[in-house]
Amino acid sequence: MTNSGDDTRAGPVHGTRIESDSFGAIEVPASALWGAQTARSLHFFAIGAQRMPLEVIHALAWVKWAAALVNRDLGLLEATSADAIATAARQVAEGHFDGQFPLSVWQTGSGTQSNMNVNEVVARLAAAALNGPASDLPEPAAAAVVHQIHPNDDVNRGQSSNDVFPTAMHIAVALQAQDVLLPALFELRTALASKVDEFKAVVKVGRTHLQDATPVTLGQEFGGYEAQLGLCQTALIHALAAVHTLAIGGTAVGTGMNTHPLFGAGVADLLARQLKLPLTQAANLFAAMAGHEALVAFHAALRMLAIALTKIANDIRLMGSGPRAGFGELHLPENEPGSSIMPGKVNPTQVEALTMVCAQVMGHDAAIGFAASQGQFELNVYKPLIALDTLDSARLLADAMRSFTRHCVAGIGVDAARVAALLQASLMLVTALAPHIGYERAAQIAKAAHAQGISLRDAALANGAVSAEQFDAWADARKMLAPQVGAEAG
Repeated sequence: MTNSGDDTRAGPVHGTRIESDSFGAIEVPASALWGAQTARSLHFFAIGAQRMPLEVIHALAWVKWAAALVNRDLGLLEATSADAIATAARQVAEGHFDGQFPLSVWQTGSGTQSNMNVNEVVARLAAAALNGPASDLPEPAAAAVVHQIHPNDDVNRGQSSNDVFPTAMHIAVALQAQDVLLPALFELRTALASKVDEFKAVVKVGRTHLQDATPVTLGQEFGGYEAQLGLCQTALIHALAAVHTLAIGGTAVGTGMNTHPLFGAGVADLLARQLKLPLTQAANLFAAMAGHEALVAFHAALRMLAIALTKIANDIRLMGSGPRAGFGELHLPENEPGSSIMPGKVNPTQVEALTMVCAQVMGHDAAIGFAASQGQFELNVYKPLIALDTLDSARLLADAMRSFTRHCVAGIGVDAARVAALLQASLMLVTALAPHIGYERAAQIAKAAHAQGISLRDAALANGAVSAEQFDAWADARKMLAPQVGAEAG
């Protein structure tokens, strides 16, 4: 604990107070919990409308909570101060003071301004708790400060923005993945799996190159979609292993200067138990601070998920196109009017929303890749951008998947008559004849049927290559859905 005197006093302008830091005095709104460094940041980084994500703020506060308790147990911070800091930090981490974090995400590349924003708010809350009743908040200037809590010396003890901010980035992403992203992905996979069973008997035209191909079941197609997402889930879980390693304990450059040898591992262990995540201190703190390969790999898995979702959504869009001039095989849920001028028009809006999100994620991936490549020596200074885009991608994908699941996939139906008609008209049933009459003669039949506008069966019988009984036995779509003993693929 530091007892350097109170830097807070009534401001010369109504509604403000004066705070001081190493650069001197500055006016701060009287009701604000933050102090001088946050005030300077608001002035010098008035850039855009995007604020530091609250997920990062909350993660920073969890780090402050754990740091205070570890410093207390190591004998580096007086117990009364440490407990007050831990209590205040937990309140911030749980979202009770979200309005006190106004800084733009476009700030220094190490996230120092937001780290100090959290330090200042936690310090002021802790001091107010020690010196006056809770009713003095959120106007702590009304309370006379006796017990000083310093944002740097106490709340930030044993830490640097350079190790705390990347630690918070990892915690924020890990929590987002655990609590939001993976549950939404599981919900979509479950919905697709239910369609596998529902559609297992629906035989339809398969398509390759957007051209007619041999038959499949609609259930097989949906099974493919679910399996694609299974691969994405595996990639995400694998990438999270590196995200669960934390830079805490490296302080300024990775050496751990000005911190206790047990501090970093202790903070990581305490956070792991509190947040129910397999968090550990990174084996190499220099790499954890200078590079962001863990988040690059995790976002690459998000990009992979976006790619798979785009394919799946576009397939569903095509099969649901129409209702009379498109594929028309699926009935998509009709959620809202689709046109301000065309009465009765309904559009595949859930597909459109999902694929726009996927495009945004792919754009984020390019930005993150560039940002992560720009580390110099002991620090990467694009951290806020990496955090912003990674969290945005995870949140957007989670929300879009959940919306797509509930408002599209769950309500998909089949136009059985349309599916049967297209299958009956398909020329690629001729593939089943090839093992019996040869590829060339089968091709002649398909071409004749197409040129003359007749059925494949009529063309085969006119060709004389097969009898009616043979055609009906061989060109049975249901026999073309799996490998067959004695059959050869061309």
